[in-house]
Amino acid sequence: MAEMDSSRRLKLINRSILFIFIIFFLFSFNVSLASNDNPFSPRSSLIRYWNKQISNQFPKPTFLLSKASPLSAVDAAFYARLAAGNALADHLTPFCSAANLFCGFDDDVDEKIDTRRAHSDADFSSYTNKGFANYGSGKLGGADVFKGYSDGINFASGAFVRYSRSSTGHREDFANYSPDANVAAGNFTSYAAAATGGAGDFKTYMPRVNVPDLRFTSYDSSGNNHKLTFKSYVDDTNSGNQAFASYAKNGNGVPADFTSYGDTSNVIGSTFTGYGELGNAANDSFTAYSSNANNPTNNFKNYGNGGNSGVHSFASYRDTANAGRDTFQSYDRDSNTGKTSFLNYGKSFNEGLDTFKEYAKGGRNPNVGFKVYGFNNSFKEYAQKGITFAGYTKKSSEILSGKTVNKEAKFFRESMLKEGSTMKMPDIRDKMPARSFLPRRISSKLPFSSGEVAELKRIFHARDNSTMERVILNALGECERVPSRGETKRCVGSAEDMIDFAAATLGPDITVRTTENRAGSRRSVVIGKVIGVNGGRVTKSVSCHQSLYPYLLYYCHSVPKVRVYEADILDVETKTKINRGVAICHLDTSSWSPGHLAFVTLGYGPGQIEVCHWIFENDMTWTTADR
Repeated sequence: MAEMDSSRRLKLINRSILFIFIIFFLFSFNVSLASNDNPFSPRSSLIRYWNKQISNQFPKPTFLLSKASPLSAVDAAFYARLAAGNALADHLTPFCSAANLFCGFDDDVDEKIDTRRAHSDADFSSYTNKGFANYGSGKLGGADVFKGYSDGINFASGAFVRYSRSSTGHREDFANYSPDANVAAGNFTSYAAAATGGAGDFKTYMPRVNVPDLRFTSYDSSGNNHKLTFKSYVDDTNSGNQAFASYAKNGNGVPADFTSYGDTSNVIGSTFTGYGELGNAANDSFTAYSSNANNPTNNFKNYGNGGNSGVHSFASYRDTANAGRDTFQSYDRDSNTGKTSFLNYGKSFNEGLDTFKEYAKGGRNPNVGFKVYGFNNSFKEYAQKGITFAGYTKKSSEILSGKTVNKEAKFFRESMLKEGSTMKMPDIRDKMPARSFLPRRISSKLPFSSGEVAELKRIFHARDNSTMERVILNALGECERVPSRGETKRCVGSAEDMIDFAAATLGPDITVRTTENRAGSRRSVVIGKVIGVNGGRVTKSVSCHQSLYPYLLYYCHSVPKVRVYEADILDVETKTKINRGVAICHLDTSSWSPGHLAFVTLGYGPGQIEVCHWIFENDMTWTTADR
């Protein structure tokens, strides 16, 4: 009996222990369901994938883990089923919110019509998202100034309809308009139509904007000597598009000056349709247009058609840009005594593609000159007379060497990266909207190719000719671009895909680095302690750069023959550490273009020097693990 009681007590004790263990486990499990440590969450799945694919035991990079999808395990499974069933479009808004995507490119903004002080001078400072209709119509003299307009907001918009119409001697100044906005839209319809004299000056217009969307329809049409100047227009922006339709149509002596238009921009697009059509004595100058840009696309259709005595000048157009494409269709067709000059046109780092179709066809006494023109050009049905090619397809100066030009220190020599040296940091800030990766089980079920644009537009609610449509097309164009010589590349929308590409290129014993923060951006800094990755030996890396897309998307490519460094960044005055930078030095520059910005900045030419640059905020570089 005693033995039975003892046995029962033992069983009760064991059951109690088991019960306590179960309660503790359930409690722990329930707590984890509400945390990032949930074993079924995308973040935990990423950690397991890292452990499976990467062979070393080094600490996992917190900056990469922070980009994992914030979706709960339940939501991830739910949206994966919707994506598999082509039903995600019906739940886009809650999906974008829960998954930390950026789907608001086409959101409507407040465009209230403002007619105050319509016939007096105006100084618009710190003014946000307004529409102007018939503003300044018939005005004599005076000036309107837009300065600090829609500064640094998320969605900036301005509608200028029939602005300054039939005015005389009136000036419009757009200075520092919509800087640092995320998505900026501008609609100029019948702006300055039939205006006489005066001028429109766009200076520092929409700089550092993520997605500029600008539309000029019948701008300055039937105008008489109303000068237009675009200076530092949409510089340093990302993606976006400008549309000029019937710009200066029927104009008389309308000068248009595009200087430093789209400089250092990323995948910017411009469309000129019917620009200067039937104009008289037009004078258009494109200087440093799309210079230093990445993959700019410009379309000129029926530009200057039927014009009389027009002068068009393209100087240093798309100079030192990466790739890009220009299409000139029926440019200056049926014009009379038109003169067009292409000087140092298309000297790209990675040569782009230009197509000329029916250029100056049907024109009377055309005068078109190409001097030191770039490569990869197609001429179809081109005018047979009045065309000269001087230095055509000649290298853009065999070697650019000599005097150093400091342009925000985007590039530097390896010898400059030493403790105690002072240098100017470029703008290393991440200007993209905050987004997260998608779990691979969702991203793998979404289309991503130029042949599936219609489906992508349906999923992300992109209207025709909308900002979202352009974002999609630009990303696809960048990702589907043919690799450069010796380049291996892939676009990745999940952290797992990025790990796979890096491991396939470098092997499983790898790690990833990025610059710690944005401190020191655009100012002079002192270099602190410098450490060479892999002992400073020549290595190979995989660099990944963000692309603009609703979810976090990276363009990753292999970079051979480099040295990678980590360096403390110190404040100039206090010498205290403010950042931990990652720099990469390209040792073989023999295949780079002589006009590459690095050589313009540093002197010398291809193959003569190594070229270094910082890894910008939220970009990253993978290397083999440092021992």
